[in-house]
Amino acid sequence: MAIVEKVIEASPEQVWAVLADGWTYSDWVVGTVHVRDVDDAWPRVGSQLHHKAGPWPFSLQDSSTVLTCEPPRRLVIRAGLWPAGEALVVFTLEAVGAGATRVRIGEDFAAGPLRWVRNKVNDLVLHQRNKETLTRLADIAVRQKADR
Repeated sequence: MAIVEKVIEASPEQVWAVLADGWTYSDWVVGTVHVRDVDDAWPRVGSQLHHKAGPWPFSLQDSSTVLTCEPPRRLVIRAGLWPAGEALVVFTLEAVGAGATRVRIGEDFAAGPLRWVRNKVNDLVLHQRNKETLTRLADIAVRQKADR
């Protein structure tokens, strides 16, 4: 599993608030271009967000499902992107100092063709994608912190 981490200058509760708002996913998850719908129960276990990923006209519509929800510490999602496959995405949040959070994102292909084409190039692309995802997540959490 490829793991990327970043310290965000916001509390775990403030970072969690962004994770818990499924409508923001297309703002910070690299590759998600549109959120079509979010279950009212998001991010409770079993709830889904319905998204579109990839560039037009090759966008794929699929859903992601919450497998584990432990606010404000851990969120595990099975992210669908069929026919390419599914990824298991694990977010962990850890308080560090006053008002800061170490966020880790781990991602691995769990099903489908992408699971079988794993190599160093794919790992590097996934690592860079998740670095940018955490940068965007940080921007939103810090901005929302300032707005409060």
